[in-house]
Amino acid sequence: MFFMLKKVAGGLLMPLPLLLIITGTGLFLLWRNRWQQQGKILISVGWFGLLLLSLQPVADGLLRPLENHYPTWRNQQPVRYVVVLGGGYTWNPDWAPGSNLINNSLPRVTEGIRLWRENPGAKMIFTGAAAQHNAMSSAAVAALVAKSLGVPADAIITLDKPRDTSQEAAAVAQTIGNAPFLLVTSANHLPRAMQFFQQQGLTPLAAPANQLAIDSPLNPWERALPSSLWLSHSERAWYEILGRLWQDFTAGDTAVPQPGQQ
Repeated sequence: MFFMLKKVAGGLLMPLPLLLIITGTGLFLLWRNRWQQQGKILISVGWFGLLLLSLQPVADGLLRPLENHYPTWRNQQPVRYVVVLGGGYTWNPDWAPGSNLINNSLPRVTEGIRLWRENPGAKMIFTGAAAQHNAMSSAAVAALVAKSLGVPADAIITLDKPRDTSQEAAAVAQTIGNAPFLLVTSANHLPRAMQFFQQQGLTPLAAPANQLAIDSPLNPWERALPSSLWLSHSERAWYEILGRLWQDFTAGDTAVPQPGQQ
């Protein structure tokens, strides 16, 4: 129940729902003679906020500091495990395998496979529980996609119980102990994920995937016109900022006891 409440509350605090709530409240007040001024202010805030967060310079300006923590992994040292964290997915057996990995998941899996190929004999570990009413887990779907791209079944381990990054870190710690491993997840999520794994006493090697903030040249109109693509970038940055605040708030509950502590 707490997990669902956390997800619902977090979802309502995302830019689009939050700005729609602000604008809707403003519209309601606009029809109340006593609160028209306050209604106009809220509608203006909602509209202007939506505009700003839908512009590329603003959206990628928010996202870039999160993504620039760790460079792309260039095979600096051999590893025994490549851990790919779960993300968005669905399951339709009639679709092409990769189509079942949505949002951030497919780039994570493809980067994980690239790194696995650079480390002969390594194992791939996919994490992620099943969504509600879904017969397949995130880990299982990612594993199926990896198999369809040439990764043999005996090179894959699935951890399909964890429902969030904290639980994923605990499950990986129980599975591989202190063995060296690459931690593959979205570049914007990696700083927070690294902290969860370090709290388990592990020393993951950061391997970012799915970089989104664009530094290369764009057409002038792409920078100037609002777009749902840039809004999604703002949403990712917002999500990670909220996640980091929650992580800091609950840090005492997830930290691994040090020697001499109870």
